[in-house]
Amino acid sequence: MIVSIRTRCIALQVGLLLAFQSLAGSVHSEIDVSAASLHDNKRPNIVLILADDLGYTDVGSFGGEIATPTIDSLAAEGIRFSNYHTAANCAPARAMLLTGVSNHRAGVANIIEMIPPEQRDHPAYQGELSHNVVTVATLLEEAGYNTYMSGKWHLGRTQDKLPSRRGFQRTIALADSGADNWEQKPYIPIYDNANWYADGERFTLPDDFYSSRFLVDKMIDFIKSDQLKDGSREAPFFAYLPFQAVHIPVQAPQEFIDRYEGRYLEGWTTLREERRRRAIELGIVLPDVPAATMHTTRDWNELSDEDKRFEAKRMAVYAAMVEAMDFHIARLVQYLREIGEFDNTIFIFTSDNGSEPSGADALNTTRARFQLARQGYTADYETLGLKGSFVNLGPSFASASASPLAYYKFYAGEGGLRVPLIIAGKPLAIKPDVERAFTYVKDITPTILSLTGVDQPGGRYAGKPVERITGKDLSPLLKGNVDKVYGDDEAIGYELAGQGVLFLGDYKLVMTRGPVGDDRWRLFNINNDPGETRDLSSQQAVRFQKMLNLYQQYKRENGVLDPPQGYNHIRQVALNTIYDRFRGEAVAVLILIVLLVGFRVYAKK
Repeated sequence: MIVSIRTRCIALQVGLLLAFQSLAGSVHSEIDVSAASLHDNKRPNIVLILADDLGYTDVGSFGGEIATPTIDSLAAEGIRFSNYHTAANCAPARAMLLTGVSNHRAGVANIIEMIPPEQRDHPAYQGELSHNVVTVATLLEEAGYNTYMSGKWHLGRTQDKLPSRRGFQRTIALADSGADNWEQKPYIPIYDNANWYADGERFTLPDDFYSSRFLVDKMIDFIKSDQLKDGSREAPFFAYLPFQAVHIPVQAPQEFIDRYEGRYLEGWTTLREERRRRAIELGIVLPDVPAATMHTTRDWNELSDEDKRFEAKRMAVYAAMVEAMDFHIARLVQYLREIGEFDNTIFIFTSDNGSEPSGADALNTTRARFQLARQGYTADYETLGLKGSFVNLGPSFASASASPLAYYKFYAGEGGLRVPLIIAGKPLAIKPDVERAFTYVKDITPTILSLTGVDQPGGRYAGKPVERITGKDLSPLLKGNVDKVYGDDEAIGYELAGQGVLFLGDYKLVMTRGPVGDDRWRLFNINNDPGETRDLSSQQAVRFQKMLNLYQQYKRENGVLDPPQGYNHIRQVALNTIYDRFRGEAVAVLILIVLLVGFRVYAKK
């Protein structure tokens, strides 16, 4: 029943999307979206939905084949930002998203699980949100909003760093980088537990837990809790809904997996090209945009029929998890309709970074199964995606997920940094469009503040110095009053574990480290070459050198440190696991070794 109903809904939504595009053309509405002209002069509710590790063309309105009718219906009524950039991994992105401040200046240069010991004493490398920044939730709460969060936090695990102390009145929060979606279980050995908190206190998940359903249930409960007996509300709300989908382990209910059984048997290269063509048709990327095949993509034709079937099932589970997220977003949207708040709500949908390539490239091997078994997981075809199973996308399908872009999460290529952004809602009174201007994750907080009529903090807040917001308000783009919010001479820098990026106008300077990259600086025009196929560093040597100089300035101003010699982010996670979880045992073993060596030396005398 779910499948048949949703199939009809998807067809209807796609038809509506195309109709809206035809009517809208390429011109924004000139209707003012200032706080004073919002629906019925009421301050709007804000629903900020954050997917985890979602690829650039995963959702239907950006070129994907995955059924996402709810997200696509928002896109059909709003603005799709096709040149929106974020960080290449989760915590730095979330720090900028919620503060409008550079992640280094907010203390989150990298996720804490990947920071080497040599950098941990530096203020930019704490891996937790510093108290020198103010969250958008704090500012909205002070302005009279009710503030809720339901989902993954990953910006601090101590009491003073949890979301309940950072402006959110009601919270259900996963403090870690990820966790199982079916039970309270860590997904990697760096954690001894899956650390969930409710309103700042330790929390035990229910037995019938599935992450996307549970998180939406809690968000609806939070919104419902502040509703008056007559159904009215005394205050608008800010609802932050950061899903676990589609972070590893990739898991989904069987009824959603069944929809994609056999869909991906033609492989990742075919899928990557299908999505590129569809993205062009939808106006997400320009016609004839080239897309190089990543060297980490395996040759589909060299796989056995059994391996093809298994790999296709992995992608099917991934697609199912995306669709399940969309299904539960629909429940939240329907609830807002039922209580009469939908027409006064602005929706923002995006992802923290690009698609996730990590984990075993091939799960269908004895070695991979042995490693998973040590973590209490299986990788059996029949139960893939269900409780007790572990699925990851791998680099080959991750490249298809990011089509037509190069690279993926953890890397500085466009596939790691460029993700979907949709801003929609009746209070905006805008016509649908695709916005191609460069935008950045730091822009979300100042945009929310502008749309709600809340002032940005200055250099001080609550009696102490704080970092100023450096992101841009996107309201002028929503109104169609400007072509861009960043001038051609405004540089935007970014760094992750030695990888450097500088955006300037249509150009991007980038150095991507190994083992996937080659540690060379390159220059691309990402307006007409988002796939980063044509290096312009030799042809435009003056621009190349200018941007290198600007990147060095960015490093100095933001406290960027070079990684230790030989740094590898995957190896660093393993080393940090030993250091953080087993350092007591390691010290005991080291002392024992010293004593045994000393005893042997003594015995020989």
